[in-house]
Amino acid sequence: MPQDHNRRGLGRIYLRGSTWWIQYSHRGKTHRESAKSDRDVDAARLLKKRLGEIGNGRLIGPASERTTFADLEKMITDDYAINGRKSGVRLQTSLTRLREHFGEDRAIDLTADRLAGYVRARLEDKDRPVKPATVRAELAALKRAFALAKRAGKVADVPPFPILTIQNTRTGFLEQGDFARLAAKLPDHVRPLAQFAYLTGWRISECESLTWRQVDLVGGWARLEPGSTKNGEGRAFPLRSLPDLAALMERQREAVTALERETEQIIPWVFPKPDGSPIGRFDKAWKTARKAAKLPGVLFHDLRRSAVRNLERAGVSRSASMKLTGHKTESVFRRYAIVDSADLEAATAMLAAHREAVAKAEAAKAEAEKAAGGVVDFPGEQAQNRHKTPRKAQTASAPESVTA
Repeated sequence: MPQDHNRRGLGRIYLRGSTWWIQYSHRGKTHRESAKSDRDVDAARLLKKRLGEIGNGRLIGPASERTTFADLEKMITDDYAINGRKSGVRLQTSLTRLREHFGEDRAIDLTADRLAGYVRARLEDKDRPVKPATVRAELAALKRAFALAKRAGKVADVPPFPILTIQNTRTGFLEQGDFARLAAKLPDHVRPLAQFAYLTGWRISECESLTWRQVDLVGGWARLEPGSTKNGEGRAFPLRSLPDLAALMERQREAVTALERETEQIIPWVFPKPDGSPIGRFDKAWKTARKAAKLPGVLFHDLRRSAVRNLERAGVSRSASMKLTGHKTESVFRRYAIVDSADLEAATAMLAAHREAVAKAEAAKAEAEKAAGGVVDFPGEQAQNRHKTPRKAQTASAPESVTA
């Protein structure tokens, strides 16, 4: 009968029934693990593997080897539910795609090359073409799941993830005339919501869910409660200082009051459907309106981008603009501060005016010199020349200084 093998400090292998086991210590804790074999050589090989992992500073162990993709999926889903994250639907979409590739795998099998292969497969999928930003969001979800698993001791380490460079500068925006043309084509119950979004820059979800409890027409404020926004922070937008917005909200209050009388119900929503229910989705109406206004490809989110750019153009400080629109970081805000052709033309017009002024000044100086028969200093040049000492004068004065 095989004997136990025990080498001090290096762990041991031993027989339990007909199966060999290994035992080793790591950070003061004793670990025992079945080799799942009736051969001592297999146990010795497993023990050597574990000791090598300890020597490299990353013990994987049996618990990590048993963690599956399904375990990772459950951990991140629970995390989103516990923390009340608002992007749960987007998470499930990402997990669906990840599950198609890694659903049967263990976490330890998701190595850097497997992840790179996933990226390539997703980007080259002609049946379901996706943008790099979509793949990056999927990888971010998986990386978050690995981080949670590592914190829970379910995996030894987070594998290196591919880095996708995304050119995500936003380019969609509407001038006031373009928006007025689009708004005129929208249904009566959608038009006020779009006008509100264009003026405030609030997200569509924030506009759709806005209730009269959050609007103070007397005080002149519209408010979002903490926890109801994407970044979790509350927000307030003044109405009185923007007459168009104040007038819009007054008209909407009158329209909703009339609808309440007509339907004999209390309507809490600022922008309801004609039957008094929440406005919900209006994709078809939006597509019809933008086609009629000859503005193909315009998104509702472009209203938010336009509001940010309008604040930038108006000279509003960045910190104040961020508080109004709800942008948490300047990096996001800068992506919306779009410069269009009108801005570029205005900039080059300023450059042209500067060049013309310089040319006129130089021509005037040349005429004055010609008339005076010598060099003429203009006021700006005179100030500069007063601080200059002729080189000959400097050389001649040096010996006097030494003699003195």
